[in-house]
Amino acid sequence: MKKKDDLKLQVNEAILACQDKQAEDVAILELEKDSGAFTDYFVMCSGTNPRQIQAIADAVDERLEALGLRVAHSEGYKQAEWVLLDYVDFVVHIFSEKARQFYDLERLWKSAKRLEPAELLAKPKRKTAAIKSTTSHAVSTVATKPRKKRA
Repeated sequence: MKKKDDLKLQVNEAILACQDKQAEDVAILELEKDSGAFTDYFVMCSGTNPRQIQAIADAVDERLEALGLRVAHSEGYKQAEWVLLDYVDFVVHIFSEKARQFYDLERLWKSAKRLEPAELLAKPKRKTAAIKSTTSHAVSTVATKPRKKRA
């Protein structure tokens, strides 16, 4: 479980780096184990011009390197139409709007579960429900205690 939490944290850091550089249409695909996928997640976003695309790639690289995670393979940085950063357990794709529409990875990997950035680190709802019920029980117990009158 620890490795999966670390992976989600790393993917989240990549997303934050994209957002810091105003990447557009940030999407996460959680790939199924039996789909033949070579990785667990795709992080995808778009940049409006080559400089922004490179800036997003640089930000992702710097942020993950600060966590001790180095890119295993990268492609497309000079052309800045589709930059691919492979971190083995997840791959970051930074597209120009035109390239993203042309390659349409979301359609190619339509069996993958699409996540919103906020969902990635969301805790399971059952745990919060259990916490709320204990908290409300504690509050109701406290509320029923008789109060002392002040003189």
